[in-house]
Amino acid sequence: MDIKKPFVVGAGIMGSGVGQLCAQQGYEVTVLDISDEIIEKAKEKIKAGLKRRVEKGKITNEDMESVLSRMNWSADMNLARECDFVIEAASENLDIKKDVFKKLDSICLPTTILATNTTALSISEIASATSRPDKVIGMHFFNPAVIMKLVEVIRGEKTSEETVATTKKFVENLGKVPIATDKEAPAGIVSRVLASLLNEAAIVYAEGIASPQDVDEAMKLGAGLPMGPLALIDMIGLDIHLAKMETLYAKLKDERYKPPEIIKNMVAEGKLGKKTGEGFYKY
Repeated sequence: MDIKKPFVVGAGIMGSGVGQLCAQQGYEVTVLDISDEIIEKAKEKIKAGLKRRVEKGKITNEDMESVLSRMNWSADMNLARECDFVIEAASENLDIKKDVFKKLDSICLPTTILATNTTALSISEIASATSRPDKVIGMHFFNPAVIMKLVEVIRGEKTSEETVATTKKFVENLGKVPIATDKEAPAGIVSRVLASLLNEAAIVYAEGIASPQDVDEAMKLGAGLPMGPLALIDMIGLDIHLAKMETLYAKLKDERYKPPEIIKNMVAEGKLGKKTGEGFYKY
């Protein structure tokens, strides 16, 4: 099954990035959000980013206009019935995602695949809100979606091999590299491995061992990381990291994934990282 018309739910950082990626690869895509403010912010950010690429000579003005013309924005989920592949990038909250998938299941054609960009939530639990668990799959993009090469393809307990194969092919058509899990796995591969590392970096800072700058520089120089762990948490969003840790800790009962107090406190103070202008660093 070749995907011809994708649909993205959520116009936040990840959703708008996935929408832009689809448009850049020649797909006509619809990006949905219930917030007009988020939609306008996403449209402005994408246009500004493409303009910078034009100014640098990486693309032409015609290329930019072509990409923008293939991106449709809407608050009407009923438009999903015209699409053959849905990528959900709503808030990292199980109840919200299950509600979205229940609505999509009632709207979309029976052949439509429903993918979730969740970081750590159960694919099977999300799929339980639908009548098509064989066509529900995890499709975990990394931020920024237009640049990062990896897309994790995560199975649910009832995800069919056909759904996995179609999703992997779609990922390749988007110019990305799909890596599929062999079974359902909370947080997939990368987030699971990174989780305890990011937690420990926050704890090292909280214990007064080193400044955020020194923690990050040490990990870049000593471990060959392209970005320091605390800067990475700021980019991900401390609230997103906290939600992921709470989910992993609840499911795995492993102390490595217990959210550090400093992360909880910073989230309570509204220090969520880049998106709020302050996290471990000020922006």
